[in-house]
Amino acid sequence: MKKTKKLLKRFLPYYTKYWKTMIFDLFCAALTTICELVLPLIIRFLTDKGINDLQSLSVSLIVKVGVIYLVLRIIDATANYYMQSVGHIMGTKMETDMRKDIFAHLQKLPYSYYDNTKVGQLMSRITSDLFDVTEFAHHCPEEFFIAGIKIIVSFIILCGFNVWLTLIIFAIIPFMILASMYFRKLMRSAFKRSRVQVGELNAQIEDSLLGIRVVKSFANEKIEEEKFKKGNHKYLDIKREMYHYMAGFHSSTRIFDGIMYIAVVVCGALFMLRSKISAPEYMAYMLYVSTLLTSIRRIVEFTEQFERGMTGVERFSEVLDTPVTIKNLPGAEPLNNPKGEIEFRHVSFGYSSESGEVLCNINLKVAPGESIALAGPSGGGKSTLCSLIPRFYEINEGEILIDGKNIKDITLESLRSNIGVVQQDVYLFSGTVYENIEYGKPGASKEEIIDAAKKAGAHEFISALENGYNTYVGERGVKLSGGQKQRISIARLFLKNPPILILDEATSALDNESERLVQQSLEKLAKGRTTFTIAHRLSTIRNADKILVLTENGIEEQGNHSELIEKHGLYYELYMLSNPEYQA
Repeated sequence: MKKTKKLLKRFLPYYTKYWKTMIFDLFCAALTTICELVLPLIIRFLTDKGINDLQSLSVSLIVKVGVIYLVLRIIDATANYYMQSVGHIMGTKMETDMRKDIFAHLQKLPYSYYDNTKVGQLMSRITSDLFDVTEFAHHCPEEFFIAGIKIIVSFIILCGFNVWLTLIIFAIIPFMILASMYFRKLMRSAFKRSRVQVGELNAQIEDSLLGIRVVKSFANEKIEEEKFKKGNHKYLDIKREMYHYMAGFHSSTRIFDGIMYIAVVVCGALFMLRSKISAPEYMAYMLYVSTLLTSIRRIVEFTEQFERGMTGVERFSEVLDTPVTIKNLPGAEPLNNPKGEIEFRHVSFGYSSESGEVLCNINLKVAPGESIALAGPSGGGKSTLCSLIPRFYEINEGEILIDGKNIKDITLESLRSNIGVVQQDVYLFSGTVYENIEYGKPGASKEEIIDAAKKAGAHEFISALENGYNTYVGERGVKLSGGQKQRISIARLFLKNPPILILDEATSALDNESERLVQQSLEKLAKGRTTFTIAHRLSTIRNADKILVLTENGIEEQGNHSELIEKHGLYYELYMLSNPEYQA
């Protein structure tokens, strides 16, 4: 119960923008309820006239009653139209607001969150989990409001007919509520497990389809089918269990329905036999009990929708409650026109307390425009060190400064706007070549984009494409070669024009010709900028101003290429392994 209250408290603020719509929706709900409650009174009135005062039951009276009821039905239909259209649209708007908030929050979460979270699970939370929230947001207040009016009004009217019969009927209701609460708890657990498994299926499908070329190259289609079959059957088992709970939930409701009807029929007939209730009243009583039971049944059945909605809100809240660990600190200022001086002071970092420290007590000072290369065995922390400069991860100890200013005192947007990253695994968005280059500077002119492409050595091959700059690159740039994608990513950075560059093994996955072309583009890009280059092929960093050899012990060696070769240390060994023909 406490958990439900907490979730509702989290969800209720989304009604704030639409409170006028909500109030009018509830007003329309009240109108439809009144129209429904009037019918038994009309029948009682006409029946009473027919039995006790037939002479007064004229054609004109019957027509007047019919006209009144027709007007009420028109009002009911109009109010219902508003509820079904505008009310549902309000729910969809709330769903849209929630989806906007969760997406915005995901944009703020650090790399560490995505290191441990499947994209398929996030997709499920952003889309399918919020679908049920639309119905829940609209129907929850509406259903409870209508049912509340019907139960209260029915109780008052029924007590006017016969108090004892009414008390007998209402004494059964608490037992129905207890049964529904029991099944409700089971249903919520099943709904949540179902949502989690849908997320797992999404993640598995995404993983398999994005890696379809690897799957086919190893002829492992059957393996993928088997993996999917297991996940699919697990989902089936959860759904089977869920539907058993739902069946028990609805069956228990029908049993209590039957008990209440039996009580009305038997007890009501006995009261009528003893003249405690008249025949017209007994007929009206049956109609009101039918209305009452319909209301109770709708509330009980709405529990299923309520639990689906609450499950969606719960999974939504889990993401939104994930703390944004990397954010602007109070008093943070923009980084304007940086020179590019970077300093590490006693910097230590580890991805988690369990994995231990990747970097320990790193001290480094880089002058503006200086070219720094990072070499060393895998796992030494080269990529990690570079990821700390734009605050993709938060350091555990020490500080990193740009132009003498701690990066934590710089706004994230301005910090990252002044740093350009070229990665080994280039990501191109689904769209055109033009749109992917423009991503470096949204709103850039066509001339700026073409100029950036020329500087990156990409203009020639782009112009040769079927639709030039308007060529669709496919998902993740699948229609282009590795070298072409890399040069487009470099053009994107030329357009961004940052004073600080991070080149993360940008040519390691390319063939010799593509590497030569991309290397030429990178040399143009790096000119006059403070540059960190993570090297896979050590021959590409020979001209760096300073080379750092990183191992699990920290910075083992540093100096330029000639100095490190003369030392005959770790760099010398690594260089000789990659260039055996080299003579020192």
